Amino acid sequence: MSDQNATARPWRAEVIQDFARSELFQRTFQEGMDLVEETAGYLDGAGRQASKLLSRSAALAYAAESMRLTTRLMQLASWLLLHRAVKEGEMSLAQANKEKAKVKLAGQEPGEELNVKIVPERLRLLINRSKSLQASVRRLDATM
Repeated sequence: MSDQNATARPWRAEVIQDFARSELFQRTFQEGMDLVEETAGYLDGAGRQASKLLSRSAALAYAAESMRLTTRLMQLASWLLLHRAVKEGEMSLAQANKEKAKVKLAGQEPGEELNVKIVPERLRLLINRSKSLQASVRRLDATM
């Protein structure tokens, strides 16, 4: 099953309600939001300084991978926030399903592994954590 099909399938009310109230969702939500905050802090601070010291090719890789990372995290945060909005009654399930179609939980982009090897270690760690979270969210989404 492709990511696009898995993401496009509507959520079932009883499944999303149960999941959104679960400890698993709370942990996943917190992990995702913490990772977004940590990544933003790194990219705006230490990462920006580290990127200035890189060779031209490594700086290009840094720019490409930081953009992939932020895009991945934005999609994951969107997925998590949709669940929270339904749980909190801020959004109906029908609205969430409509918005869900816009969220892309695609897998790893081709060719990025070469870039990842030459970026600073801290960025590599953030990328790996985001991919792990992405894999977890994809599995959760597929079960719903």
